[in-house]
Amino acid sequence: MRYHLVRTGAITTLTTLLMTGTAAMGVAHARPAQPAGLYAPSALVLSVGEGSGSATSVTVQRAVTLSCAPRPSGTHPSPADACAELRAVNGEFAQLTTPLPQGSCTRQWDPVVLNATGVWQGRNVSWSATFGNACEMQASLSAGPVFAF
Repeated sequence: MRYHLVRTGAITTLTTLLMTGTAAMGVAHARPAQPAGLYAPSALVLSVGEGSGSATSVTVQRAVTLSCAPRPSGTHPSPADACAELRAVNGEFAQLTTPLPQGSCTRQWDPVVLNATGVWQGRNVSWSATFGNACEMQASLSAGPVFAF
C-alpha cells in the first residue's frame, strides 16, 4: 500500500508493507545471521596428555589456547609460528605428523596423546593422535611449533 503525507507544501511518499497477523501485532522478525567480523573464527585448545590412549583415560599434562584470527594470540608460547604452520596445512592436524623413522625410539609403551579441539577457519576441529611414548611423539612431529609447548 502507498500512503501520501502532505506537509506544508512538500509531498513525502511512504511505502509500507503490511503483513497479516504478526507484523500488525508488532511481533519482531528475526534477521538472517550476519558474520561478526571479516575473519572466520579460529580458536583452539591444544593439549598433551598421558594415559592408556583412550580419550576418556588421558591425564592432561599441558594445555594451551591458540587463536589465529584476526591475529595470532592465546596462551601458546609462539602463536604466530603455530598459526603459520596450521595455515600451511590448511588446519589438517594429521599433516603435522610424519611416519616414524625405523629404530630411532625404544618400543616401551608409555602412551602420549595429542589433542586439538575447537574451530579452525569456521570448521569444527576434533583431532587426536596417540604415540607409544614421548620419543615417538617428538620424532613424528618433526619439530613443528604447534605442539611445542
